[in-house]
Amino acid sequence: MDKYRIFPGTPLPLGAELTGKGVNFSLFSRHAEKVCLLLFKKNDDTQPSYRIILNPKTNRTGDCWHVFVEGLKEGQAYLYQLDGPNKPTEGYRFNSSRMLLDPYAKSVAGKKPWVFQRDEPSGKEKPAAADVSAIPKCVVISDSFDWQGDQPLNYPLWKTIIYETHVKGLSRHPEAVKRFGLRYPGTYAGVVEMIPYLKELGVSSLELLPVHEFDEHEFGDGRVNYWGYSTMAFFAPKGSYAAAADAPEQVREFKMMVRELHKAGLEIILDVVFNHTGEGNHKGPAFSFRGLDNSIYYQLEEDKHFYKNYSGCGNTVNCNHPAVIKFIIDSLRYWVLQMHVDGFRFDLASVFTRDEQGNVMDYPPLIHAIAEDAVLHRTKIIAEPWDAGGAYWLGGFGNRWAEWNDRFRDDVKTFWRGDKSKTNAFATRLSGSSDIFSYSGRKPYHSINYITSHDGFTLNDLVSYNSKHNEANGEKNQDGSDNNLSFNWGLEGETNTSPTCQIRTRIVRSYLASLLLASGTPMLLGGDEFRRTQQGNNNAYCQDNELSWLNFSLLDKHADLYRFTRLLIEFRKQHPALQRREFFSGRDKKGKDMSDIVWFSESGGSPDWNRPDNILALWINGSREKTNFPRDDADIYICCNASAKRIQFRLPKVAKSRHWFRAIDTARKPPEDIVPPGEEVPLNQNRIYPAGAYSLTVIISKEMPGQGMD
Repeated sequence: MDKYRIFPGTPLPLGAELTGKGVNFSLFSRHAEKVCLLLFKKNDDTQPSYRIILNPKTNRTGDCWHVFVEGLKEGQAYLYQLDGPNKPTEGYRFNSSRMLLDPYAKSVAGKKPWVFQRDEPSGKEKPAAADVSAIPKCVVISDSFDWQGDQPLNYPLWKTIIYETHVKGLSRHPEAVKRFGLRYPGTYAGVVEMIPYLKELGVSSLELLPVHEFDEHEFGDGRVNYWGYSTMAFFAPKGSYAAAADAPEQVREFKMMVRELHKAGLEIILDVVFNHTGEGNHKGPAFSFRGLDNSIYYQLEEDKHFYKNYSGCGNTVNCNHPAVIKFIIDSLRYWVLQMHVDGFRFDLASVFTRDEQGNVMDYPPLIHAIAEDAVLHRTKIIAEPWDAGGAYWLGGFGNRWAEWNDRFRDDVKTFWRGDKSKTNAFATRLSGSSDIFSYSGRKPYHSINYITSHDGFTLNDLVSYNSKHNEANGEKNQDGSDNNLSFNWGLEGETNTSPTCQIRTRIVRSYLASLLLASGTPMLLGGDEFRRTQQGNNNAYCQDNELSWLNFSLLDKHADLYRFTRLLIEFRKQHPALQRREFFSGRDKKGKDMSDIVWFSESGGSPDWNRPDNILALWINGSREKTNFPRDDADIYICCNASAKRIQFRLPKVAKSRHWFRAIDTARKPPEDIVPPGEEVPLNQNRIYPAGAYSLTVIISKEMPGQGMD
């Protein structure tokens, strides 16, 4: 190591910063007494090639330990060892034999399955891992990349249609490889190969399940952590999702994916997990935060040997500690500035409302720090507004936060399932959930509307199963929610029985139409457009196999539904009346023309909001005065019949120069279930429309020289 010269270095930035002459290392630890930087020649070395002991007098500024090593280059592997008090009951878990990851590491590499030390219930440590090669290593990388002028797209939410999927699952299935001729299935490069499909479908934004580095073999029992909600390194993209073998190239492959998505007009949103880490409870592995400054990074019980667990995963990050706020903001800024992502969906974000004792605060610092950060100001920020400890903050994040709206999910499910007296709730969700979001200056698009997500049944399974079937997860079917609000329509599971198949198909279309026609920002679960099934598994977190991967053979079986979804997305894009930037007022400001929205019963009168059967119609005024768009849109009339019988809907009168045209009818057989823009079918002018059971119909008004019949 004589060729390397050692200098004190600088405290900022934290992490490993590559310069023209070497690397500056900086690490935060308030309570450490000794810090040692370990350098490795190769990622799988059994021992470090060099140890640099940091002098607290020259290599420490405040709580930052730092050193500059001249001569180091990209690809350098490194770890840390820290010593200090080992008093678990007081919150301190330092161990000088433990090798630790840098929380700011931009890449992590090494042999898998990885090996970490674990804390015993008594607080005593297991011996250091004998095979150091199995400990993952941090890797120094360069931020240089040819972005070719790329910048985040940052579409406004009112123009956004989100597609939630998994990096591996999107392209890993053999049927995907076969259909699309993929060279790099299951990788960031594979996502690039899937761009033509995503473009054809018409979505605007790709939301990826966690891509921050995690240990997929953490369970230790042969099962694989597929979803990835167990983060190890919050700056490092998951290495195994890359086709490239070495760490620096894996980071560049992620950047290439983002750049090519942007070229195709597709945003990228990352599902991020700052509420807990993969270190788990007091028995869990210690790979970073626990050994660096346990009492700062985590919320601890009164007996500080134990962790508060508002995440349901063993620990809770101490999100509102100033040092942790800085860490989270630094991570978000890195992914925006250096990786060019367009937004974040924050898992269990209600943890962000808790102070160090776990109490919910009225004005949580982290929530406002993210919303008001200058770098993140145009970045999408989406909260999952609850946690596993009972903090439910739907509508409470305020300012510019968007939120997953589980009330939309549940009210749409129960309406179409036929639960009694759900018309009022359904109408509220269709019109933008003003009861939840019309506060703090927020808009309809701050509601992220969804019916299904990675967590729960797929859309196909929602109409095919009455209960979960999670036996494959190895937890005796005790994992996953029992509150699915599903219905199998007579038979449990897949079937070829004609009446059951027909009604399921109809209701799937009605679900999709409700999602894409509602005010708010729609999120579609990947594969729902061709009825992907998980065979009734509503918690496929450990199913890294064909059960979870998108099976594109179903694209042939359900080609009609794919066509329906694609044209439905196009219909939404074509109509400004469906992309509202303000809530409906239900009133006409001038007192003359029809208001922006009017609700009807099937007879054309005012609806009975307490009726037991779920039947409802609504008129959306498409004039530019009502939509605040630069052009007039068609008026849109929607008939919703969630009853088991055919219903005759009376249509309102339209201006003499305009006529009603059928655009969508989920009760009709393809291709009449939806028609392309400009091919809408003129209706009989008797203004009566027969709507089939469990159907949603969309009728628009537009000019027509003559009259036609349907």
